[in-house]
Amino acid sequence: MVARSSRSAPRPLPPAPDGAVLRAVALAYLARFSATRAAVEQTLVRHVDRWVRRAIASGMEADAASQAVMPARELIPRIVADMEGLGAVDDARFSEFRARSLARAGRSRRMVAAHLGARGVDEATAGQAMEEALGARDGEGRETELAAALVFVRKRRAGPFLRPDADEDEAAQRYRRAMDAMARAGFARDTARQALDMDVSEAEDRIMRMRSA
Repeated sequence: MVARSSRSAPRPLPPAPDGAVLRAVALAYLARFSATRAAVEQTLVRHVDRWVRRAIASGMEADAASQAVMPARELIPRIVADMEGLGAVDDARFSEFRARSLARAGRSRRMVAAHLGARGVDEATAGQAMEEALGARDGEGRETELAAALVFVRKRRAGPFLRPDADEDEAAQRYRRAMDAMARAGFARDTARQALDMDVSEAEDRIMRMRSA
């Protein structure tokens, strides 16, 4: 009796991806995630790159594999634009939603901007989105930033959220550590001090107002 191999036969190499395949990949990705133009483009590039690696592993010459996917690579910008035309990709909408979510989680405006930049959102779109979501930097945005700082402070159990039985040494230590942490997190020194020196009832009220806005 001949023993069967424990390894299954390798799957045959599918044809190089075309427009229909790329479109299906983009739609499947967007059905799972809210994403930026850059993220969709990266997803499609990775899909094409995986085909190239698989083709080479199956015995195809690297140059031939790269040449086979050239039409697909050229189609990627058009597929991304199609997704945008369908409303499935909207960098401004994505940025506004993400900015609100991050502020409510205790992120500073500076960290929000860095996050959006890392997601491939251009500076102008990110700036406009933050104005819409968080308020103008010299107006309503100050209140949002302070509320975000309060969320940050609450997570660290410092300032108004210090546990009632903490002694003076612990209070001072937590205050200093919170100031240092808030500086690293992108909060201005004045905002950090205001958050740490606030009465707990006012602090909770400000957080609630931000999260219900």
